[in-house]
Amino acid sequence: MRASRVVVREPVRFPAPLVAGRLRARYKRFFADVEIGRGEARRIVTAHCANPGSMRTCAEIGGRVWLLPVDDPKRKLAWTWELAEVGGRGGALVAVNTARANQLVSEALGARVIAEVAAELDAGEVRREVAIGDSRIDFLITSADSSARTWIEVKCATMDGGPATAAFPDSVTTRGARHLAELTARRRAGDRAILLFCVARSGCTRLRPADEIDPVYGAALRDAAARGVEVLGYRADIDSRGLALVAPVAIDLG
Repeated sequence: MRASRVVVREPVRFPAPLVAGRLRARYKRFFADVEIGRGEARRIVTAHCANPGSMRTCAEIGGRVWLLPVDDPKRKLAWTWELAEVGGRGGALVAVNTARANQLVSEALGARVIAEVAAELDAGEVRREVAIGDSRIDFLITSADSSARTWIEVKCATMDGGPATAAFPDSVTTRGARHLAELTARRRAGDRAILLFCVARSGCTRLRPADEIDPVYGAALRDAAARGVEVLGYRADIDSRGLALVAPVAIDLG
């Protein structure tokens, strides 16, 4: 599947300036110890890691990372890990907070920058987190007369899959396979069904299934595509100010 045209940049800004540091440890999936500051002000802080995957190829001990300070008395941790640089200066920049993917897609849908669904958006409404079966699908576009429906599930790809390539998933995902089954069922029922990958790793122009991590998911993805589920990919532009979907990427199902 070939990538198509470049789209208009629609950024999602971080709500506060990010703070740079060095990763010292990532543990229990949702915690990261990061060294910030210099000289006598140097200290270790614990940040929330909003990434349920293995984070292989995007969490280097000693590597540069960027944290978002969070001023919320309800939060136990005052920091959220947002970005990581891998491979040293000049390497890849990764948006490790996978929750940002849905925000990016939501903004892009609102701005009509995802060409594949622009027509549906012009004549319909968008709902988020819609329950179907035992799952929830991220977005549902329904036409004004409710005669047509487009389901969109978003996945965030951060894993290095080879030269200029991102791969998904970075750990076994039974939940991801379940989403594919639900999308396939929606397509069989006559709806439009889309799996949209947000590639949150710089330098990537294509995406492939990570069969070496989860061959079951790879097989399920190919089967869903063969049954009419559309597989799309858009890469994110990443910097310390924010993120934006900027262009489609090629999907390589092998």
